[in-house]
Amino acid sequence: MRLPCSPRHAKVKGKFKESYLSAAQSVKPLINSEEKLPRDKLNPPTPSIYLESKRDAFSPVLLQFCTDPKNPITVIRGLAGSLRLKVGGTGCSRQCVAWGAGVGVWGEALKVGCRRWDLRDGRDVWPCVAFHRERALVDSYEEWGRGVLLRDMQEDKESDEEGDEPDSTTETPPSSSADQKSHQIIKFGTNIDLSDAKRWKPQLQELLKLPAFMRVTSTGNMLSHVGHTILGMNTVQLYMKVPGSRTPGHQENNNFCSVNINIGPGDCEWFAVHEHYWETISAFCDRHGVDYLTGSWWPILEDLYKSNIPVYRFIQRPGDLVWINAGTVHWVQATGWCNNIAWNVGPLTAYQYQLALERYEWNEVKNVKSIVPMIHVSWNVARTVKISDPDLYKMIKYCLMQSIKHCQVLRASLVRSGKKIAYQGRVKDEPAYYCNECDVEVFNILFVTSENGSKNTYLVHCEDCARQRSVALHGVVVLEQYKTEELMQIYDNFTLVRGGGSA
Repeated sequence: MRLPCSPRHAKVKGKFKESYLSAAQSVKPLINSEEKLPRDKLNPPTPSIYLESKRDAFSPVLLQFCTDPKNPITVIRGLAGSLRLKVGGTGCSRQCVAWGAGVGVWGEALKVGCRRWDLRDGRDVWPCVAFHRERALVDSYEEWGRGVLLRDMQEDKESDEEGDEPDSTTETPPSSSADQKSHQIIKFGTNIDLSDAKRWKPQLQELLKLPAFMRVTSTGNMLSHVGHTILGMNTVQLYMKVPGSRTPGHQENNNFCSVNINIGPGDCEWFAVHEHYWETISAFCDRHGVDYLTGSWWPILEDLYKSNIPVYRFIQRPGDLVWINAGTVHWVQATGWCNNIAWNVGPLTAYQYQLALERYEWNEVKNVKSIVPMIHVSWNVARTVKISDPDLYKMIKYCLMQSIKHCQVLRASLVRSGKKIAYQGRVKDEPAYYCNECDVEVFNILFVTSENGSKNTYLVHCEDCARQRSVALHGVVVLEQYKTEELMQIYDNFTLVRGGGSA
């Protein structure tokens, strides 16, 4: 197992903290990074499946293929047709306009080909900076899009009238004398929320036609055990793209899988790299002065090839579904006018669970919030789901053991110091808690203060941040949400189910 960036070898807030994962339980595929790959192996064919019938979509082979740790990404052709999905982009955008829906708008420089040029000196660069981000109504964004479309049609007409033009496929950096189109700012409509079950009932019902492992909600989806909404992860979001719109390089939140359906009318181009290489790409980001986890970056393909990193590259056409496997590094650009819907899923596999917990711990080291409260989710899964995968079972069991150990050590420390601990059991649908200062998940033992002495506003802190306010925890109320006996009972009752699938 590779451990150069492992959180097991890092200190969190200046002190050692045991991992929730055991290195001996790793299920990552063995990939030989030392073997020099020929050029054709650096552009491997993308794992693809063409569905001809509904039976194909519900075959267990599809689930096994998509979640195979060796397949970083899968494009499923013909899915919309075989399942008769009716989630057309035009209908979605019309309803967005009618309801006054909001859209996140990114202003970006129009790019050339599959690369990114620094407009100041024509160099190929990694940083991918949005010029501005704003919220707008969908109708105003569509009005801007219509204006761009009319302008492009006019330019195409004028170009045809002028006769022969230079080859536009040659990726030459725009010079200072290049035409204005190289310097245009385009707008990318992102994160349109489709979570309202009443407003979007027809569209969301259509998605129930998908195989269970791809659905927004299912028993076998870890994100269905969070207990609260995480917009864009366990809910659906719509993206409205104009030609040239780019989604910069990234891994999904906490390395979860993702489902992306192109609902047309144009195409998208995808680039993807196996999770095994994320540390090398992170090092590239460091060298180019952009944060891997929180910054916007667009890889230079030649840099990846020189580093012996295979890149999957393919076109997603209307009706195609792209399955992004756990931890896959990917980046996307629209080659036409298109709409995409997307959400995350957490299949109950050992590979997904391991990668989610690894990123959870690495986020804490890097002071980045983990959108998915993995300890909270692990206890919920242990309480409500029957697990038949031995590898997954061992990982969850180990995580629970480490969680109990952490709670016991912390509790004993507080008792020794004479700090009173008040029991306050959880109520139904109570969300997971995060520290108000550092955004780390706070499980079971909460350090609570009132904001400016108010009796109506309370803030939750982790132990470290609470002690920064007061070493002796003066003015801090300590609440315990589970008695040790409760956690031990869940731990003991969580047993491996023989035979069958996890459900």
